[in-house]
Amino acid sequence: MQDQYRRPINYLRISVTDRCNLRCVYCMPPSGVKFIKHEEILSIEEIITVVKAGVRIGIKKIRLTGGEPLVRGGILDLVSSLKNIPEIDDIAITTNGILLSQMVGPLKKAGLNRVNVSLDTMKPERFKKITRGGNLDLVWKGINAALSAGLDPVKINTVAIRGFNDDELVDLARLTLDHPLHIRFIELMPIGSSDAWSRGKFIASGEVKELIEGALGNLVDEKHINGNGPALYTRLPGSRGTIGFISAISNHFCAECNRLRLTSTGQLRPCLFNHREIDLKQALRSGAGPEKLVEIFREAIVSKPVGHDLDKAWQEDDRVMSQIGG
Repeated sequence: MQDQYRRPINYLRISVTDRCNLRCVYCMPPSGVKFIKHEEILSIEEIITVVKAGVRIGIKKIRLTGGEPLVRGGILDLVSSLKNIPEIDDIAITTNGILLSQMVGPLKKAGLNRVNVSLDTMKPERFKKITRGGNLDLVWKGINAALSAGLDPVKINTVAIRGFNDDELVDLARLTLDHPLHIRFIELMPIGSSDAWSRGKFIASGEVKELIEGALGNLVDEKHINGNGPALYTRLPGSRGTIGFISAISNHFCAECNRLRLTSTGQLRPCLFNHREIDLKQALRSGAGPEKLVEIFREAIVSKPVGHDLDKAWQEDDRVMSQIGG
């Protein structure tokens, strides 16, 4: 189905939990957050029911997010059930990587196609600081396990933060020379009530690209990468991997947006940067049939804005990213 701006909507990002085993500074305030009650979060069966309605209006791609999706009970059953829906041709997960090494084999067997790992530093002490206690070694074990399991592509999501990891961006890009990894540099975005956003910490993608080219040579444009979404991909000549840029602020990609988001509490969100949500959970739990759920999907698609208004989203949504869904 197309929205009113003729964008085909075929991608659903599903937050399966607000829980996380890390407390990253740009995702969660220092005081932590009050977790959502378990009974308010969609069950595995409810998520599958929603997806089966979504495929009727053209949903083909699923990404599971959180929180940290790998801490969700039943995640393997969810992936397996999604794989059994004929219309779904791509299942991906975005994870912090802490549990990935022990779960990637079962996930691949269940039907997972690919994985994105969030990683903002290669320095153990910095990682511990930005995640408030995380173990970087576990993340690397997870990344290597994903490569060994044959997931393709394996992407690393790096939020570029001035004064924090801007001295490591070149080193992260250098990983692509010897490893079949796809490093994506993401602009810091003002989402929710975390303590990390300030204009002074923002680094535009153009500046990141200049840093990389100044140190490693000119980047060349890269062809399509599976699931590339909003990223613009390049590569260093002769490299095994690619370097992507996600420029939500300096060069937004709203004209090509093809996605909806489902929060862990069953709210269908047409745009990450807009506070509007449509309640699917209430319909589910009041006994609504498939036609009603399809109608709600249509309503969400029709209500997708032409583009984001980041300042408005910042002012009107005081939840953190782990609650909204990454």
